Order: sequence, then structure tokens, then C-alpha cells
Amino acid sequence: MTESTKPVRVLILCTGNSARSQLAEGLLRHDGGELVEVESAGTHPWIVSPWAIEAMEEINIDISGHRSKSIDEFVGESFDFLITVCDSAKESCPAMPGVKDTIHWSIDDPSFLPEAERLDGFRRARDELRERLRGFVEERVR
Repeated sequence: MTESTKPVRVLILCTGNSARSQLAEGLLRHDGGELVEVESAGTHPWIVSPWAIEAMEEINIDISGHRSKSIDEFVGESFDFLITVCDSAKESCPAMPGVKDTIHWSIDDPSFLPEAERLDGFRRARDELRERLRGFVEERVR
């Protein structure tokens, strides 16, 4: 990558930064490679879900070292894209003047499914996010 082709900066936001945004960060970092610089955050950060870690391990992407971060850590930074992956985060996101473009995807939250169904819910969210992120990379990054 040359200096003139800096990576596209992407911030992925959900409420807790524990499930959907963590999945998306891991997927985009893996699939986007050096074309992207990606972070994730939450409006009310919690912890990285063990189900998110497990769902990603199944496709050989390790997010076990991720931590849940507050959107406040990124206020004032410049990003090419802000992607919200839940309706609540879209509604409560603070003004981000350093963001060039915003995208919203309403992804179902697998965290509140009954425990017996939760891992399958995380797999569905992971797969939906991967499909959307691949399209995003093809349309907006390459």
C-alpha cells in the first residue's frame, strides 16, 4: 500500500459493543485486510460476548483479544464511514463531525435469544454481517 492509498477508516457502532459490532470489526479486519482500518464501539459498552468469540472461532477469526469500547473514545477522530448495526445505536449516536459517510444496517441482536438458540443467532448475525461487509468492500473500498 502506498502513501497515496491510505486505508479506508471505518467505525462500527452498536449499543453494547459486545456482539454485532465485535463480529463486524473482526470480519472487516480479516476480509478487508490492508484496505481498511476498522474500530468498533458502543453507546453503552459492556463486555465482548463469549458467543461472539465462539462464532468467530468457527470461521478461524480470533476476536478473543478484543475489548468493548465507548464511542466517546473516538469522538473527534476522522472516519470515512460510520456503520451502525443496531437501531438503538443509530438513534443514540452522538454527532460525529469527523465522519464522512454513515451507513445503517439493522441486524437482529442474538444476545437476548434463549441460551439454547443463542449460538445459532450469533452465527446468523455473523453470516449476515459478512455478506453485507463483502458488498461494502466491493462497492465502497476497492
